[in-house]
Amino acid sequence: MKKLFAVIILINYSQIFPQKNYDKDFYGGLFYLSDYISSETFLKNKIINNDLALVDSLFTQGLKFFDGNISETLLCLTFTCLPFSHIEIKFFNSKLRLPLPSPPKKVFDLRLNNLPAHLFFNSPQNDFGDKDKLSHFFGNAFLRYNFSPFNFSKFMGIFVETTEQNFFANGGFDYRDLIANHLGELFAEMLKKDKNAKPSKALLIYQILFFRDRI
Repeated sequence: MKKLFAVIILINYSQIFPQKNYDKDFYGGLFYLSDYISSETFLKNKIINNDLALVDSLFTQGLKFFDGNISETLLCLTFTCLPFSHIEIKFFNSKLRLPLPSPPKKVFDLRLNNLPAHLFFNSPQNDFGDKDKLSHFFGNAFLRYNFSPFNFSKFMGIFVETTEQNFFANGGFDYRDLIANHLGELFAEMLKKDKNAKPSKALLIYQILFFRDRI
């Protein structure tokens, strides 16, 4: 039954997720992937796939758009998966609102609603879940993939968490962000050995190690 449903989706793909002309650059990828996540195709895929499979599909779509360029895909997904369109920075007794690369509000809202939320076995059981961990994961994968000789990704992960706690108006230290950071680094190392590696394999490591330590 699932296979039949998937075939129906593919047949109607051109109507559900219409092809547009996207520039082959960062913003083109951002708009392309945002449209993909916002599409009925992606929403229907959520019915027949778990959230880890959906994360894999995001990475696959990014690679297709960037013609197999892993670095550009990881960077673009970092911003595509952001669950907010701006940040607020504490500045003395006031707040500065800084916009982030983002699609139009209608697309942004649909994208946010459709983003995979349950990445771990203990993700919060609500609509938001761990949506904010995706950017941590892909962002640190990008840094590790490109700057690993200096262990830059680990430094930046801790730096961002500390900075978020002290300067971002709505920020706070979250150890689960650091877990997503480390898993992103692992994914980068997996990609260096196998360009066909999938994000889900790295994300599952947390669950495996968690239960192994309790046996």
